[in-house]
Amino acid sequence: MDQPADRTSDRPAAPRGDRPAGQPTDRPAGRPAPRPGERSTLRLRDTRESGDTGEAAETPRYAPEWLQLREGADAAARAHDLLDPLRIRLADLPGRADGLVVHDLGCGTGSMGRWLAPLLDGPQHWVLHDRDPYLLHFAAASPRSAADGSRVTVETRRGDIARLTPDALVGASLVTASALLDVLTPEEAGALAAACAGAGCPALLTLSVAGRVALAPSHPLDTEITDAFNDHQRRSGLLGPDAVTVVAEAFAEHGATVRARPSPWRLGPGETALTAQWLRGWVGAAVEQRPELRERADRYLAERLAACVAGELRVLVHHSDLLALCRPTGGAS
Repeated sequence: MDQPADRTSDRPAAPRGDRPAGQPTDRPAGRPAPRPGERSTLRLRDTRESGDTGEAAETPRYAPEWLQLREGADAAARAHDLLDPLRIRLADLPGRADGLVVHDLGCGTGSMGRWLAPLLDGPQHWVLHDRDPYLLHFAAASPRSAADGSRVTVETRRGDIARLTPDALVGASLVTASALLDVLTPEEAGALAAACAGAGCPALLTLSVAGRVALAPSHPLDTEITDAFNDHQRRSGLLGPDAVTVVAEAFAEHGATVRARPSPWRLGPGETALTAQWLRGWVGAAVEQRPELRERADRYLAERLAACVAGELRVLVHHSDLLALCRPTGGAS
């Protein structure tokens, strides 16, 4: 991803990837209960079981407001030239006439489906995976239709991909994820590649943080903040900016054909709200990683936010998209 975004994105002390710092971690009163038909199929590596109920302990969530704020920039950034080879592979899958089954891992509010479903022909069934039932509530309510007007249906499954197994993807035609790879460990990346290869389905994995940003006008502290942020992304063994390289190698080891393309956010005067939130998370993560930066970083952030509000700041936030074309198996559908 690249700035406030995943496992820690909503904890004030630990912003990540493309997610801003300071998002609330408490769910509002009256939050929706899990929807009928939801089931836990995937397990988060650090999930703790509470009592003898088997229910996962409450975990931090992404604020839906942040996910909504970034949705337009995400859609504009994704690499469209990966879609043609994906369409070709999907057209050749066994059982394609019955429609696609798409698993969206870490779906959030469902923005990946809203972007991709209208770009693919034919009936589709989207299986939305997330650990937060509050976000799944928004994702399941999103209307979708295919490029040719075919029906798109949705189901939700509460869980995460840290212990993904091929069994979870039985019958999958495609696996997707957005702003996810950089918060995986190498072991989790290997499990993801193995599961997709075992299911014989392609994977379209977008908006992984690349570890590079360019701000105009430039500032003497830009490089130091960037380096500290990248170190923060790699904390606790997470892949951070190395994610696309590691995941591509993991898929290649399973015989997949892998293509990677740049997918940068281009933020200017028309995206001041997103830019301001991104700045707060980006600088906040850098300071968390290197507390000695705090005084200078506070002044830097104030200057950058003032330029943003004045419409004088432009930011290029680099990401990468990855398409892995796994070898089809007899069980693919």
